[in-house]
Amino acid sequence: MLTSSESVSAARGVAPGGGATTLATLLAERALTVGDEVALTHLDFSLNPHGVASSLTWRELDQRVSAVAGALRAVVEPGHRAAVLIGQTPDYVVAFLGVLRAGLVAVPLFPPDSPGQTERLVGILADSEPTVVLSTADGLHATKTFLSRLETRGHRVIAVDSIPVETGLGFVPHQASAEELAYLQYTSGSTRAPAGVMITHGNVVANARQAAEAYGFVPGEAVAVSWLPLFHDMGLVLAIAAPVAAGIPAVLMDPLAFLEQPVRWLRALSANPGAISAAPNFAYGFCASRVSEEDKVLLRLDHVRSLINGSEPVQAGIIDRFHAAFAECGLSPKTHRSSYGLAEATVLVAVTDAAAPPKVTTFRRPELAMGRVVRAEPGSPHSTTVVSCGHPVEQRVSIVDPDRLRGLPPGQVGEIWVSGPNIGRGYWRRPDESAHTFCALLAEHHRDDAEPQWWLRTGDLGVFFEGELYITGRIKDLVIVDGRNHYPQDIEATAEQAHSAVRPHVAVAFSVPVEDEGEAAVVVVERGRGIAPAAFAPDEIEQAVRRAVSAQHGLAIRTVIVLAPGEVPRTSSGKVARSMCRAKYLAGLLVPEGSR
Repeated sequence: MLTSSESVSAARGVAPGGGATTLATLLAERALTVGDEVALTHLDFSLNPHGVASSLTWRELDQRVSAVAGALRAVVEPGHRAAVLIGQTPDYVVAFLGVLRAGLVAVPLFPPDSPGQTERLVGILADSEPTVVLSTADGLHATKTFLSRLETRGHRVIAVDSIPVETGLGFVPHQASAEELAYLQYTSGSTRAPAGVMITHGNVVANARQAAEAYGFVPGEAVAVSWLPLFHDMGLVLAIAAPVAAGIPAVLMDPLAFLEQPVRWLRALSANPGAISAAPNFAYGFCASRVSEEDKVLLRLDHVRSLINGSEPVQAGIIDRFHAAFAECGLSPKTHRSSYGLAEATVLVAVTDAAAPPKVTTFRRPELAMGRVVRAEPGSPHSTTVVSCGHPVEQRVSIVDPDRLRGLPPGQVGEIWVSGPNIGRGYWRRPDESAHTFCALLAEHHRDDAEPQWWLRTGDLGVFFEGELYITGRIKDLVIVDGRNHYPQDIEATAEQAHSAVRPHVAVAFSVPVEDEGEAAVVVVERGRGIAPAAFAPDEIEQAVRRAVSAQHGLAIRTVIVLAPGEVPRTSSGKVARSMCRAKYLAGLLVPEGSR
């Protein structure tokens, strides 16, 4: 019986092969050719607020990876799952690459004491059913205690930092084929329960090389700097896969270190000429508002190579604020690289050119709601501004009518479909959903074609305009009231600006069914953290939001809910979770501040 991975591969006409180039084999090559050069540096702020740096050379990293692989193969055969429950340290990198070298399937996760992540961790472990769990010596007791409470018990737990290097001596690496699974990348769960995307060795190497080429990962000239969680797709590829594939060093720090003091990230960029880094849109605004003038004096950002903006809609205003804030530090607008990607494509799909800042275009909102784009003057009424995501990176991207499954011409909005060597092999143990999402065919495809063109249906809406890709929203997130389409991010942006007490970038807009009335719009906002509850009247905010949305969008809001800071649901990556917010609203679990 075929697994869901094999069934999707069979549908695509892919046959298993022999040994292939993998991240593990590329690491071995680095150890042989540039073994004494630094591969990985960790900036640890847990004990010293100024940070303590520790490094591994390519040879040291390779030796530790072989030790982990040897320890794993002593207790489990290739093909089993191995979950990584480690914090943001070099041990995480060692564990992940060790799993791959041993021929196991990695499940990149996070420690069991991660705040607010218990339910998610339990669900993923139940779904992936790992045979072995990788931890560290200081996290071993907590990990074992956590696992002992699960229904699926019996996990073998190994502390990777306690494995002697000698364990890897003489170890013969598993010769993986390009089609063998390398890891399960669990989605963030912003639109549904987390699903494990099956990423093969061929997928991750292909996308790592695509990213390295697009972002300028040139050995001797570039350094990857990252605080992004290693269990997320962008963090994993930027800080592990692409540096190994390209042979450049990586500098890691914990996400919490960034959130505590965002200047730490900028100092790391400043200290590493040729730095390439990535962050969600909110992080750039966070830096612009939280880094002091005194801190800026010591920053030198003129040698930053690329700053990638992805994982959530890119907002032109935040880009402008960020570059205005750090222009005095030498930062060039050309460094900003707006990107589009998703876990199902390993991560990267499209990115803006390195030679110029991302294009920013204003479209008329009425035509956009009807599925086509018409340019408008910036700031004009009933318009919306969208930042380009550039061009596909060695992949095919098509804009498709999601109902008729036919390709659309430039200027028309449709679902984004993607095809390329980086597209995953489906969702773990979800064959029906995998076939629908990963094995799509255009209606114009001829069934007797010898080599059909298979596509990934992203669920995202986009348009090609003047040769570049613009992301306009998600199909499931569209607010459809009285037969008119409204993009939730447009409504949310209007709501955020309606009243000074509304917390920026935390508004949520969605539609709900109303008996005998069809669909109605709901907006949920948070009070700003620096504003006392007594400083405003909730109904004042509600009325301000209603008036602003009505004036800008011609949309009557049925309900406006004002929550206390931190109460709008978010995904594990920090993004606002619209579907989760909508579900809580329908269940009566969103209680307005002051109503408790």
